[in-house]
Amino acid sequence: MRMMVLAVLLTLTMGISAAYADSAKDDVFKGKLFAPKLILEHQGELQLSKQQFTAIRKAVVEVQSTVAEHEWDMQEAYQALMTELDQIPINEGKVLQQADKALLAENQVKKKQMLMLVRLRNLLTVEQVDYLEALSAAK
Repeated sequence: MRMMVLAVLLTLTMGISAAYADSAKDDVFKGKLFAPKLILEHQGELQLSKQQFTAIRKAVVEVQSTVAEHEWDMQEAYQALMTELDQIPINEGKVLQQADKALLAENQVKKKQMLMLVRLRNLLTVEQVDYLEALSAAK
C-alpha cells in the first residue's frame, strides 16, 4: 500500500515538473498554447509591442504569485500525507483525505497555469500565433 501511494505521489510530482517543461515531447497543447519563455525568446521575430510585452509580463507575474500559495498548500498536504504513511497501521481515510488536499492544490496550480497560457495566446496577433505554431511544428 505504501509503495503504491509513493508511486502515485512520485507520478504527481513529476506531472507538476512536466507542466513547467517548455518542450515536452507529448505536449497535448503543442502549437495551441505557448510558454512565456518561448514567446520571450522570439520577441524580436514576433515584433512584440511594448503593450504586449507589458501585458505578458503582468500575466506571468500574477500567476507566479497566486501559484506560490497553492504550491505551499500542496507541499503541506504532501508532508501530512507522508506523516500518515509512517503510522502503523496506516489510516486509509486520513491518507485519502490528505491526498485529496494535495490533489486539489495541484489542480489549482494547473488551472492558474492554463489560464495564463490562454491569456498569453489572446495577447498575440494572428501572425504571431502562426509564427509560434510553425516553430512548434518544426520541433
